[in-house]
Amino acid sequence: MSLTIPTFSLASIGPWLTLSVAAIAILVWDALSKERPAAVPAVSLAALVIAAVQSLTLLGKKGTDFAGMVYVDGFTALAYLILILGAALTIFLSWRYLEEYGKNLSEYYALLLFATTGMMIMVAGAHLIMIFLGLEVMSIAVYVLAGFLREDLKSNEAAMKYLVLGAFSSAILLFGMALIYGAAGGTLYLNELAKKLAVTKAVTQPLILLGLGLIVVGFGFKVAAVPFHMWTPDVYEGAPTSVTAYMAVAVKAAAVATFLRVLYVSFPGFAADWTWLLWGLAVATMTLGNVVAIAQTNIKRMLAYSSIAHAGYLLVGLVAANQLAAVGILYYLLAYTLMNIGAFAAILLVSRQQDRYLNIYDYCGLGRQHPGLAAAMSVFMFALAGMPPTAGFVGKLYIFAAAVQAGYIWLVILAVMNSLVSVYYYLRITVLMYMRPAEADLGPVSFTPAVTATLAATALAVVLVGIFPGWFYDLAAASVKIFSL
Repeated sequence: MSLTIPTFSLASIGPWLTLSVAAIAILVWDALSKERPAAVPAVSLAALVIAAVQSLTLLGKKGTDFAGMVYVDGFTALAYLILILGAALTIFLSWRYLEEYGKNLSEYYALLLFATTGMMIMVAGAHLIMIFLGLEVMSIAVYVLAGFLREDLKSNEAAMKYLVLGAFSSAILLFGMALIYGAAGGTLYLNELAKKLAVTKAVTQPLILLGLGLIVVGFGFKVAAVPFHMWTPDVYEGAPTSVTAYMAVAVKAAAVATFLRVLYVSFPGFAADWTWLLWGLAVATMTLGNVVAIAQTNIKRMLAYSSIAHAGYLLVGLVAANQLAAVGILYYLLAYTLMNIGAFAAILLVSRQQDRYLNIYDYCGLGRQHPGLAAAMSVFMFALAGMPPTAGFVGKLYIFAAAVQAGYIWLVILAVMNSLVSVYYYLRITVLMYMRPAEADLGPVSFTPAVTATLAATALAVVLVGIFPGWFYDLAAASVKIFSL
């Protein structure tokens, strides 16, 4: 009996290896040092830069590696770059924030790198078990990050809720994969599933639909779609603010990108079934997120419900299921990363040591006390509301245009109405900053170099990416040609 070892290239998973080795090295370095290594954040950023360069080499490629288990293509590369951007910006936010809590620990940065690695495994997975493996690597790291402030009861509560509900959703997702495995005659490769399911559809359609429904539930939890959103407000509020920013952008980006590939590659023959299911989820998610956000006075909870609403807009893109929708989703994920991280950078500067000022009325008079900070926060609020010329407007434009192109006119009408509702609670922050007298004496703001740079860079990028969207559109359009839509 001969043993055949498949050929593979380590360059195909270069970003995974870089971040994994860096995370392990950080843990070993910390264990062997008598004092906490001060250069850990810089080392983490260096690893992310190297991973970004490695990701750029994947642009223009098409195919799989490691016996068909891993995709190597432009879509994967762009998803990598968005995830790396989210992780890097989170590190800039974390440095000073953790020092204020006395928690600037090396394991925090190692967990961020491990979580990002898990996300990369998810978006590159060409086999459902690879996707599940990446999901678990990401989830376990994020569970710990959510409860990183161990002395804080809210942080403990956030970690426990996320852990329990996350475990349930992972089990449901795995059960759905098992049903699909049985219905497809013993394969979980994404490329093969569409062909296998088409052959067995007549006999196993109920089993396929049940398995697909469970997969939707599993991804719906990670995306924070209604009715699988119940964990989001409490976890976002209780987790450290820097972790909340990371969860809001990176976890959502990884889940949406993976969900897109699974639906578009493996289940195109069942589009008539899952598009209407996602249609209903999109409407419910947008509506609940925007309506409930109006009643929030804690700004982290407001952004949690805002995140739910934005998940609804992304689901509109999934429903459209065409090339423009795939491009729009990638663009929206980039825009959402920039404007959400920027908003949390502003929150960190306003909330001060140990998150003392998180009520929206603490922002009253900010325009007079700190005009630069208020201007940047206004840019992010305008972008999240989808107002031109910001990246948030262009992202919604692409997704809504894709849905119109696919014939979902009423879905777009409902999405536009929801966007109008969101304008109220986003612009309320701007009104409080400029048109209400100060209710809290914030005093001088400690503009640390890292957070200030993040705030300025994201505010500028949100505007420039909105005014000049063509360069990213071209990259995204080339990367989604792998989907036969």
